[in-house]
Amino acid sequence: MRIIILLFIIVSLSWIQSCSGDKVIDRIYETKNIVVVVIDGPRYTESWGQSGRPNVPFMDSVLAPAGCIHSYFYNLGGTWTTNGHTALTTGIYQSINNTGGELPQNPGIFQHYLWKHPNEQGLVWLITSKDKLQVLSNCKDVKWKNKYSASTDCGVSGNGSGYRHDSITFRRVMYALEDRKAKVLFVNFREPDFSGHQGNWLGYIRGIQQTDSMVHEIWKHIESDPFYKGKTTMFVTNDHGRHSNGVSNGYVSHGCNCEGCRRIHLWSFGPDFKIGVNLNIPAELIDVNATIGELLHLHSLKSNGRILTELFKD
Repeated sequence: MRIIILLFIIVSLSWIQSCSGDKVIDRIYETKNIVVVVIDGPRYTESWGQSGRPNVPFMDSVLAPAGCIHSYFYNLGGTWTTNGHTALTTGIYQSINNTGGELPQNPGIFQHYLWKHPNEQGLVWLITSKDKLQVLSNCKDVKWKNKYSASTDCGVSGNGSGYRHDSITFRRVMYALEDRKAKVLFVNFREPDFSGHQGNWLGYIRGIQQTDSMVHEIWKHIESDPFYKGKTTMFVTNDHGRHSNGVSNGYVSHGCNCEGCRRIHLWSFGPDFKIGVNLNIPAELIDVNATIGELLHLHSLKSNGRILTELFKD
């Protein structure tokens, strides 16, 4: 009789497992909104990696204690603007035209989110100083192309219209937060990359400092608005760095495999994350995508990144 009962239990458990095998059991997170800010093209040596961090005082003294820093964070794909942003939004490194003349091959966070939440069309925003990044709202995949696209505000007036000043982008970001109550918001600031390409060292440094200030203002709003406070996860990172000293053109350009181009930074903040932690665990751009997919339960997202479990509270 005992053997029969044991066999019954085993068969019952196997049946339960087979019935639930295709179901995904979601962990419940406090995060309801996502904000990603990309500061375009600073070198690690002039930002997080500089002694005393003089060019990122707000992120160093205010934001770092409130969130987590990855000290060994890299772009392991193409170290160009569109490549880096594509890795962040799709979770896949892709060789892509850097002029805005080519769509990503795969759908990104925006399309996957709106496929799951079709009634939130006006709550998903892509706001960028660089016009060419409007391509991130769409993809080549025939199952997704021209479907579930984010609301976009890119460059002067869309792809092909030219870059705009970051101060304009900042105002548009605050509008999306204050008036539109964006639930998924992806931001690009063109500095310090823009001044770096001009060979303007002082402008390059000012660009790092100004974006540091704007990131602080965005974070302050998130912490003061009841719609966002305690329900919003924010990531701040770069798309790429710049050539290391000693490499041709130095800080003026980027695009190779040198440490200067590959090493960037990641600051992460949110209700589900630890506070005031400096992480020495290696991580990379596509991992941000996978982590957002976990927080928002986007199980259709095909990211090659890993979920940054080291960020999460125990």
